[in-house]
Amino acid sequence: MSLSCYHCGEPVPAGSSFSVVIKNQTEPMCCVGCEAVAHAIVNGGLESYYNFRDGPAARPDELSDEQQAAFALYDRSDVQESFVRVQANGLSEASLAIEGITCAACVWLIEHQMAKIEGVEVIRINLSNHRATLRWHTEQVALSKLMAMFSAIGFQAFPYQADAQQERLVKEEKKTIRRLIIAGVGMMQAMMFAIMLYAGAFEEMEEQYVLLFRWLSLLVSTPVILYSAQPFFKAAWRDIKARHFTMDVPVSLAIGVAFIASAWATITRSGEVYFDSVSMFTFFLLFGRYLEMRARHRIGRSGNALNTLIPTSATRLVNGHEEVILTRELQAGDLIQVKPGHTMPADGVIIEGRSSLNESALTGEYMPVSKQAGDKVLAGTINIESPLTVQVEQTGQNARVANIVHLLDRAFSERPKTAEITNRVAHWFVIAVLVSTCAVGLYWLQHKPEDAFWIVLSVLVVTCPCALSLATPTALTTATNALREKGLLVTRGHVIESLAKAQRIVFDKTGTLTEGRLVLTETQVLQPNLDAEQVLKYAAALERSSEHPIARAFDEYKGYYLAESVVSTPGKGIEGVILGEHYRIGTPDFVLDEQTLLPPNTDDQWLLLGKAGKPLAWFAIGDHIRSDAAQTIAALKALGLEVDLLSGDQSGAVKVVAEQTGITNIQAGATPEDKLAYIRSLQQKGEQIIMVGDGVNDVPVLAGADISIAMGGATDLAKTSADAVLMASHLQRIAESIELARKTQRIIKQNLSWSLIYNGTALPLAAAGIIPPYLAAIGMSASSLIVVLNALRLNSRLPIAVLTQSKTGLEK
Repeated sequence: MSLSCYHCGEPVPAGSSFSVVIKNQTEPMCCVGCEAVAHAIVNGGLESYYNFRDGPAARPDELSDEQQAAFALYDRSDVQESFVRVQANGLSEASLAIEGITCAACVWLIEHQMAKIEGVEVIRINLSNHRATLRWHTEQVALSKLMAMFSAIGFQAFPYQADAQQERLVKEEKKTIRRLIIAGVGMMQAMMFAIMLYAGAFEEMEEQYVLLFRWLSLLVSTPVILYSAQPFFKAAWRDIKARHFTMDVPVSLAIGVAFIASAWATITRSGEVYFDSVSMFTFFLLFGRYLEMRARHRIGRSGNALNTLIPTSATRLVNGHEEVILTRELQAGDLIQVKPGHTMPADGVIIEGRSSLNESALTGEYMPVSKQAGDKVLAGTINIESPLTVQVEQTGQNARVANIVHLLDRAFSERPKTAEITNRVAHWFVIAVLVSTCAVGLYWLQHKPEDAFWIVLSVLVVTCPCALSLATPTALTTATNALREKGLLVTRGHVIESLAKAQRIVFDKTGTLTEGRLVLTETQVLQPNLDAEQVLKYAAALERSSEHPIARAFDEYKGYYLAESVVSTPGKGIEGVILGEHYRIGTPDFVLDEQTLLPPNTDDQWLLLGKAGKPLAWFAIGDHIRSDAAQTIAALKALGLEVDLLSGDQSGAVKVVAEQTGITNIQAGATPEDKLAYIRSLQQKGEQIIMVGDGVNDVPVLAGADISIAMGGATDLAKTSADAVLMASHLQRIAESIELARKTQRIIKQNLSWSLIYNGTALPLAAAGIIPPYLAAIGMSASSLIVVLNALRLNSRLPIAVLTQSKTGLEK
C-alpha cells in the first residue's frame, strides 16, 4: 500500500526520502516542494494548522516537476564543485546569489527562516550585493532541500558565479528601468488629466467630461499599478505569508488602497480620485529604489571583481605542443605557458622563463614584481614582459584568489554588533509605524474624515526605515572593499568596528617590522693573509647544502668552492672539508672546540668561521627593516595608538629595530606563552589590542588579540587565525586602514543620526497633514539615497603622509 503525502495527499513515490517531523512524528512527503512548505509551517510555529485544516493542502504549484529535478541536481558533487567548499570541521559552505531581496527586512526574514532548519549552522546575507553564505551539515540536510526552502519563503537562490550574477544584475537594472519608464509616462498622463479635472472643478465642467477624464486617468494608471508597482505587492504578499512585516507591506497598502478607492469612485461616479498622486508616488518610490540599486550594484561590483580575475582558458603544454583548454580542466602537475599580457590561470611555480608580474589585484601593490624560475606565481596575476612556463599546483577553489574571495565573503556575511542592533530596531520600527498609522487614521476619521485617507497614506510612506536599515551595511561593505583595494583583506565582520576602537598595536619583529630575509651586514677578517671575499666563499661553500634561513645570506658567493663531508649540528653550525682542509662556521664554542671568543658587539647576530680550531672571520647576519616601518610607527602614534614591539629574538637585535623605528615599549626573548600573557594583561586593563605577526609562534597571540593582522607572507596557520591579512608588503596600509575604520564609524553614526532625525521629523509632519503622499515618496527615497551616497565617500583615499604630517611634521 502506497503512502500519501501528509501535506497535499498525493501518492508518495517509491524510494522517496522526503519527510518532516510534525507533532513529534515523521510524516512522509511526496516532493521537495511539500517538504519545504511543511518545514516553513512547522518552523514558523504554525504546526496546529494540520489539526484544523479541512483537507489536504494544495501541492505547491511553484515547484513543477522540472523545478524539483533542478533542485535535485544541487546534490550532485560535480555541480557543487564550483560553489561549495568542505571545511575542516566537516561542514559544507556555499556562496549563493539571492533574488527578490528589497531591503534589510528581507535579509532578516531569510536568515530567520533558514536558521530554523535542522542541520543549518550559519546563514548570513550581505544586503549590498545580495550574496548569502550558507553553512550546513550535509548528513542532516541535503542542499536541494535548502534551495527549495528559499523558494518556499518567496526568494530564489542560485549558486554564485561572477558572470551569471553580473548578467542577473544587468537584467534587474533593465527591468527596473522599464518599470520606471512606464510609471513615469503614466504619472505624466495622469497629472495632465488631473490638471483638467482641477480646472474643470472651478469652471463647472460638464459631468460627461469629468467622467471621461476620470476613466482616462484610470486607464493610464492601471499599467503603473499592475506592472510598475508589482515588486511591492509581491514582496508584501511574501512578508504576510511569513508573518514578518517589512516596509513593502505599508507601501503596498498605500498604493493598492488608493488605487482601488479611486477606481471605485470612478465606477460609482462618487467621491474623489487620486490617480495622479498614486502614479506619482509609485514613480518616485521606484526612482529612489533605482538610484539605491545603482549605488548598491557599484558596491557589489567592486567586491565581485576578484571573481573575474581568472581567465576562462589556458594554454597547456603537452609533449612540447600547445593546446588551448578551459581553465577548469587544468590539473595539478600540468605545464602551462603564459604569454606576455595574459593572466595566470592557476597557482604554480615557474619552470622556465623570467618576467615581471602585475599582482595589484591581489596585493594592492601597483609596481610589477620580478619573477624567475623557482618562484611561485598566483592565479589572477598578469604576466608583463616575457613568456613563462609554469607547473600548476592549485586550481579552482584551491587557488589563492579563491581563498581570498572566500575570506572576503566570510567578512561580508558576519556583522558587528552595530549592524545587528540596527536590524532589530528597523524590524520593530515597522511595527511601530503600523500602530502609529492606525492611531493617526482614527484621529483624522473623527476630526476631518475627508483627509484621513491621504494623511494615513503619507504616514505609511514617509516613515519607511529603509535609510535606517541601509545605514550600517552599506558603510561596512564599502569600507571592506576599500580596505581590500589598499591591500588589507578583512576576513572577519568585527574588524572595522574593532580597528576604530583600538588603543594599542603590538608588532612582532621578524617578518613583520623586518622583511624576514636574513642578509650579510658586516664581515670582519681576523687573519692578515685573508681578504673578505675569500672568507665569504669558504662560508658559502659550507652553507650551500643548508636549508637554514641564514644560508641565504651567502647566496651571492656560492659556487666558487665545493665542500665535502658536510655535517650540520643543529643549533651550533656546519662543518666540512674545502680543498682538503677542515672548516667550521657557527657559534664560537662550536668553531673553536668549546673555547671562548666574544663577538665584536652584542647588538647583531654573529657567525664565526674557523679552520682547524683557528678563527678566520666574523660575519654579522641581520634582517632588513621594512622601508616604511618608521613612517608607519610615526603615523600610528599620530593616530593616538600606543605601539609595542614583542619579539622572541634576543634583546640586542630587538633594541636595534626599536631604535630605528621609534618604538619605546619593547619586550625581547618572549615565548608564545609570554606574548599571550602580555596581551591578556593589557586586555584586563580594558585596552583594545591589535596584534601584527607572521609566524607559527604568533598563532596563539593572534587568536587572543582583539584584532589580529597577519602579513601576506605569513604561514597559512597564522593567516587562518588572523582577522585580517596584509596582502601588500607596506606596513603603512595598517595606519591607513585604522584611519579608514574610524571614518567608517563616523559615517555610520552620521547615517544613523540622519535616519533617526528624518523619521522623527517626518512622522509628526505627515501625521499633521502637512506632507502630501507624493512628497512622502520623494522624502523616503531621498533619505535612503543620502545614506548610500554618504557611505560611498569611503572610497576616497587618504595618503599616509597626510596622517604623519598632520601631527608629527614628518616630510612627505
